Amino acid sequence: MDQTPPPDSEYISYEEFGKRFLAYAATEERIAGAFGQLTGTAFDFGPIGVGPGKLAKAGAQVRLGAPSVRRYVDELISFELIIPLDVDMLIDLLIDQHRFDVDGTIHLHLTARTAEPLRVVIDIAEPRPSDVRINVATDTVRGQLLRILASVDQEIRRFVARYIAKEIRKPHIAAARDIDVATRLDAAWQL
Repeated sequence: MDQTPPPDSEYISYEEFGKRFLAYAATEERIAGAFGQLTGTAFDFGPIGVGPGKLAKAGAQVRLGAPSVRRYVDELISFELIIPLDVDMLIDLLIDQHRFDVDGTIHLHLTARTAEPLRVVIDIAEPRPSDVRINVATDTVRGQLLRILASVDQEIRRFVARYIAKEIRKPHIAAARDIDVATRLDAAWQL
């Protein structure tokens, strides 16, 4: 059996192969594509009680935009998935209503890992309210005061983080996070 490499090949170590494979497999484009299913959607929340005594009722329509991805390569390959966020919120005080325009981003932290028997797994840190960064605007002084009293910013962050946490547990997202390399190689090499 001939052990010499073809003339245009140079051998590399298994360790180097593994590093190159993972760097090739876990790219910004692939992560954006896999998690693009989270975005481009709209959902409503509320009405929920907010503020002291939960007397005011808040409801909102939330729209998620196309994500951008930043990749970091160190000991591990990690990513920051940034999803644009646009919210139209209405707080009803029973005597009057106030509208709030909100824009911002959701920052998800992902890490590419290898697992038994031969899998690439994308771990996602549970989103926290602090991962939701928003700007809230209203046209009135009463609206600004209400924003503080009703903790509008905190309610939006908390709700959006909870929604995204629930979405990333869904089966189609879970499937995109776990790539069985052995099964795919077996399928590719069937004679």
